[in-house]
Formats: sequence, structure tokens, C-alpha cells
Amino acid sequence: MRHLLNKLSMLSQRPIRSSDRSVVTWIAALAAAGAGVLWSNDRNSDTKTTVSVSVSPQLRELASLACRSMVETYPPGVSPTDASLSGLKPLLFSRTGSVPSTDYWEEDSGEVGDGTKCCPGCLGRDSIASAASKVGPAVVNLSVTQDFYGMPIGKSIGSGTIIDSDGTILTCAHVVVDFQSTRPVSKGKVDVTLQDGRIFEGTVVNADFYSDIAVVKIQSKTPLPMAKLGSSFKLRPGDWVIAMGCPLSLQNTITAGIVSCVDRKSSDLGLGGIRREYLQTDCAINQGNSGGPLVNLNGEVVGINIMKILAADGLSFAVPIDSVAKIVEHFKKNGRVVRPWLGLKMLDLNQMIIAQLKEKDPLFPDVSKGVLVPMVTPGSPADRAGFRPGDVVTKFEGKPVGSFKEIIEIMGDKVGRPLKVIVKRASNDVVTLTVVPEEANREM
Repeated sequence: MRHLLNKLSMLSQRPIRSSDRSVVTWIAALAAAGAGVLWSNDRNSDTKTTVSVSVSPQLRELASLACRSMVETYPPGVSPTDASLSGLKPLLFSRTGSVPSTDYWEEDSGEVGDGTKCCPGCLGRDSIASAASKVGPAVVNLSVTQDFYGMPIGKSIGSGTIIDSDGTILTCAHVVVDFQSTRPVSKGKVDVTLQDGRIFEGTVVNADFYSDIAVVKIQSKTPLPMAKLGSSFKLRPGDWVIAMGCPLSLQNTITAGIVSCVDRKSSDLGLGGIRREYLQTDCAINQGNSGGPLVNLNGEVVGINIMKILAADGLSFAVPIDSVAKIVEHFKKNGRVVRPWLGLKMLDLNQMIIAQLKEKDPLFPDVSKGVLVPMVTPGSPADRAGFRPGDVVTKFEGKPVGSFKEIIEIMGDKVGRPLKVIVKRASNDVVTLTVVPEEANREM
């Protein structure tokens, strides 16, 4: 040990050549390792030994360079396993040159669930576990035994989330309901199993075909856990999320991934009917995950897992919780989801699309934003109101609009009520139209 320290002292008295770098690094390593062995061998005594090494600024600079490529290292020929058996600790290099405190290992170990993060919004070592623990107790397993004239013919399995202490559970409609002849029919008795092992019989309260969202209710004399709803509007591509549920009836299963897309359109997936948007993630989900929650790192539900692409990995989809919240409000207000129908195909405009359209047609109206109408369904409310293909909607009910979502938001559940719409046509012709929305496929 003394020989190594002398060697270090000699090297620190002259300029350090590049050939000395590896030698100096390992001499420092062996010196520190020797100190560790000395401490380890004497740890049962009543005295403590402190070894101090004084180094020149040149050597300190070299050690700083070495730490950029090493966080933990062991002397040559010593494996982590051998080091563990001999009582050696890995070397710790500090860019500031400070010596680790004696309680370093206690500080590093921490308590499970402390959620240590380097900065707000960063992924800490306990972030996923902490978020899952907040929602986990409210995640349930749903099992529906299907029968035909009393004969069991199969079982439908899925997941759900308790969102209210009164026993309200969010899930997927296809888990608990058959849409026969456009009318929702319960598949059968719904068995609901909680994480704590309690089992209840659930009742299907509402179901919506287009969104594939359903509400199941259970009754309990004892308190029920519930999950907190977050906001899907705040999600960005790349945000971490957690998929929770009961794939293949395996209770308390979680997987993690990132948000791949925040507004994947149903048309992108080859799904017809009313336009819908989904959250796309790379979380692993399987049969039985349907209806389970998609959770952010704050432990808030931001989506309901609904489907995956069978022919590919890492392509999973969830209904945004903001949309689900509106559906639940419709259930409470009307007993169903009321969707106004205009009969328009619409396209959101941005500066690039507008510039491209003006290149193709110099008479395209001068607008900075708006919603283009590429097609009008014959005989629809929009057709009767006088809409034409090529119209650009600039105002809806007196409010400037720049997206399809904004028009849907303004319409809400206004069916049978006249709505004022301002459109721009070729050569900047401005026209005011009055359209009366109809309800889209009420039976579904």
C-alpha cells in the first residue's frame, strides 16, 4: 500500500505523459482498493482507519478525465463477484473531487417508493412502480360466461377500472355486450374480481358501439378503491405510460411503454363509420387487457386500452380519457351517446396544405386556417343546407374554427337545432349557411 502511494507521489511531481495515463489510473484504483481491504479487514475493531491521498492538480485532472468513461470499476483481474466475496467495493469517481460520505450506501439504497428523480417530469427508478400502486387496487378482472339456452358456449374476459366509490367501472363494450341487430345485448352475468380478491356480480349500465366504451356497476357495503382520471390532452409522443389489466385473466399485470401517437385516426386503421381518434402506444397488451387503464407517471388514468394489431408488435391503442369522460357525461344526461350528424367529410387545414392547394388552384380562398369540405353526402343535413365540395369552414356558431375537433366540440349534443356556419369559397366568396344536425344512428 505504501509503495503504491509513493509511486503516485513520484508521478505527481513531473508532467504526465499519455503513456502514464493507464498506469496512473490503475495505481489510483489499487490504492483505493487497498484502502477498502484495510477497512474491510478492520471493520470489527473499535477503531476506524482513514487513508488520505494528496495529489497534484495534474493528477486530479487526469482522474477527472478518467471518470468521464468510468462510473464503477475494479482492479485488473478482479471480477465483481470476486470483489464481493473479498469485501471490496467498486471504485467511485467524482468529477468534483469530493470523497463519498460514509453513509453513501445508505443514501443510495433509499426506501422503496421514494420516487427519486433527477428533475421534475423525469423517469425515476420508482416512477412506474409508484404510478402502478396508485391505480392497481382499482383495476378489476371481468369475466362473462356466455350461454345459449342455458348451455355455456364460451367466456369473455377483460379488465376494468373503478372510477367512483359507488362502484362505477369503465371497460370496453365488446367485453360485456353483444351488438346484435344494432342493439346492445348483455353477454351474460358479469363477474368482477378486485385486486384484493373480492368478487362481485356486475350489471351493464350503458354501452356505446362506436367508441366501444361501457359502464358496469357493482354494489358493495364496504369501501371500494377508485382511480383518478387525468387528462389525455396533455400527453405528447414519447411520454411514458403504463398499461394495466388482466391479460389472459392474469390479475395485477402491468406493462410499460411510451406514447407513439396522440391522435391516431380510425381511418388510418381501416375502421369505417364515425371518425374516432386513439392514443397509440408500444405497451404490450393481450386478450384480457381490453378495458384496462392506460396510466401516466402521476398515477392518473389517461386512456382505456381497447385493441392491438395482431400482425405486429408494439402497436396498441387506447381511447383517450378526455373522450371517455364526455361519453360518461352523455350516459348520465341522455342514457346514450348523442352524436350530431351533418353529412360532411372534413379536413383540417394548415399553412402547408393551404399553400399546396393554392398552387393547384389559384382561385382557392385566402385563409390562414379553417376546415376544408372535400365531400358532401347527398341528402344529408349539410347537403340540404347548401354545403358544396371545396367549401372552407371558417366560423361555426360565431366561433373561428381550425379543426374538426373544434366543430365537434361546439356541436356537443345539439340535435335538431339550427347552427350558423360561415364558409369561404373560390375567389373568396363568403357565404353564411344554416344547418340542422340529425342524430347519427340512434339505435347504435
